[in-house]
Amino acid sequence: MKLRIKGNSLRLRISRSEVANLLKGDRLEETIHFAPQANAKFTYAVEQTASMSALSIRYAENNVTVLIPADQANAWCVSEQIGIAESLSTGSFGVLEVLIEKDFACLDRSDEENEDTFPNPNAGTTC
Repeated sequence: MKLRIKGNSLRLRISRSEVANLLKGDRLEETIHFAPQANAKFTYAVEQTASMSALSIRYAENNVTVLIPADQANAWCVSEQIGIAESLSTGSFGVLEVLIEKDFACLDRSDEENEDTFPNPNAGTTC
């Protein structure tokens, strides 16, 4: 799983095997460590939940989880749909844009670097 944070937006790119795991109901989670101290880390995750009707965010100290309604997650996992996008209110701080996408192969990378990605729909085309 890849994470991109820019401004007030959060973008997660999910590999083929991770999509399969999400479909099984698994929690997808990654942690980045910034220093040797145990608490110098940031964890981000995606999970599906049957108890919600809309995509939401759960935040706790050094941990953010994107919660996707189970019906929406399952439909996305088995379809050709590329992503799930949602604009979430952060009150007086504006809006957080959230995008979860299937991770497509990069056209300028080796097969090894593109392992476990979805086929790029632009493969074979020229600019």
